[in-house]
Amino acid sequence: MNPCGSPSTLPLLGLLLESKLRSRSCFYSGRQLLRAYAERQFNAFLWISLIGVTLLLLRRVARLFRLWSEGSKLPGPPCPSFYGHCNLFSRENFSDVLSGFHERYGSIFKLWLGPTQLLVSVKDPEVVKEILLKAEDKLPLTGRAFHLAFGPSSLFRSSYDEVQKRRESLSVELNTSLLKSINVIPVTVLDSINNKITVAMAKGSANSEQISRHIAFTILGATLFGETFLTWSKASIYEKLLMSVAKDACFWASYNVTPFWRRGFWEYHSSCSKLRCLTQEIVQLCSKNRVRCCNQRSSANPKDKGLEAAYDGLACSSAMMSSSFFPDEICSILCSSEELSANIMGVMFHGYLTTAGLICNVLVRIVKHPEIQDQIYSEIVMAKKGLLKDKQNVDDMILLTATVYESARLLPAWPLLQRCSLENDLHLKCGAIIPAGAVLVVPVQLVQMDGSSWGKDATEFNPYRFLSIAQGRSVSAYHTGEAKHDHLSERSFVLNDPNENAAFLPFGSGARACVGQKFVIYGVVSLLASLLEHYEIRLKPGSETDLKLSTNNSILQLHPSPELVFIKRSD
Repeated sequence: MNPCGSPSTLPLLGLLLESKLRSRSCFYSGRQLLRAYAERQFNAFLWISLIGVTLLLLRRVARLFRLWSEGSKLPGPPCPSFYGHCNLFSRENFSDVLSGFHERYGSIFKLWLGPTQLLVSVKDPEVVKEILLKAEDKLPLTGRAFHLAFGPSSLFRSSYDEVQKRRESLSVELNTSLLKSINVIPVTVLDSINNKITVAMAKGSANSEQISRHIAFTILGATLFGETFLTWSKASIYEKLLMSVAKDACFWASYNVTPFWRRGFWEYHSSCSKLRCLTQEIVQLCSKNRVRCCNQRSSANPKDKGLEAAYDGLACSSAMMSSSFFPDEICSILCSSEELSANIMGVMFHGYLTTAGLICNVLVRIVKHPEIQDQIYSEIVMAKKGLLKDKQNVDDMILLTATVYESARLLPAWPLLQRCSLENDLHLKCGAIIPAGAVLVVPVQLVQMDGSSWGKDATEFNPYRFLSIAQGRSVSAYHTGEAKHDHLSERSFVLNDPNENAAFLPFGSGARACVGQKFVIYGVVSLLASLLEHYEIRLKPGSETDLKLSTNNSILQLHPSPELVFIKRSD
């Protein structure tokens, strides 16, 4: 028998084989078409990517050539090497270096810090004012440092457009509702500070830097979180972590690529995580206490005004933590809001360092000028007449306020103000053009110690430069001694607005100026009035009186820190 079957089946097998071959051929041809299509799409994607990257690089090269072209028109020393003048930053006092260059090249000069980084220093007060109004952005390094340390924040980004609304809301909050209550320092806050002074005096003296930091930390913590912060057991740990993170933030942010391979970075990252957890903890604790306070008030008898007043003193007020201050209401549980923690840590960092430096500077000035301290005490006594026990009339303490202004002038918080314009060139009235991306610095020390703006005694401590004498007498009469025995009760002095002088820059100027300037000044004046009312502050015998400026964590400080003695005044 034929194994292939009958002859009639052969054509059928042929047709079947032919159909299979055709279907397989169609399959392979369709697969090839798909493969060819995918290859064409992938090649198109690669070409588009290549063109996009090329255009981006060409744009950067064009901006770099523009930076070189416009930068070369500015006066300044020639570039010594490929790395420019980066070695100048290793010197102890960069302000002295800038001072020498300003004397040689004028009020505006340039320094190349590398092939792609141009630094422009400005000293003339009017030009500084114009630049700070036009240059609204901060350096990208600043934004990276805050993001790396504290997380994403809507208050401390480099681009001004991204932070403008939040900064304006914060400014309104600080300078309206919070400013109204600044005349009254809570008793618990004063008790906490007095306890710290008592502990320090038990050892014989108090270090001016340490006591100032404690005062600033207490005041700022109580302002943000209410009196809950004063009883928080982890406040000292929070302060140490905050200082540790602030010390290393700029160093780790200076890497173009986050250095995950460095062991020190992971230790720093661990400290940031602990700080964030503690911030969330105090926010939760403050929220719970506030809810408990509101519940107690709702169940209390509204006729019992004494009880209602007592409840008013508990926890943080809604004005202190409204939605305009931070992204959400403080009364809700906000531990899941990473941006809230970043904003709080940023405000604590900035406010703590600057306020502590200002308080320390004022304390050192008044102990070195006891005659000013005596006159301030007389002013406090007069201003307190007719007021409640715990209330301070800040508006009547003009000499104390002028002393704070003068202390801030002689020793600003930061040696340099740094700004930039990320997108647009700056066209100045003097004809100079500062290209986009250039680093703008203002040597605050030089500007605030310049004799052309502050007179021949610009380097001396003289708070009366911020006061005007009414009734036709000149301000200089007091300084020369002619009116030295005038009594402040005559109300012959009026306080000048320091911001009218373009050379007054301890709080910055322009769009990026400190949003809490007025709040800080009023708070420090009110606090110092409370301290000086109860204590006479003297320099410890044998303590250093020849103080020198130094920079610690980019903050200007007087070293060595003098030892102070707080002597209780007799009632």
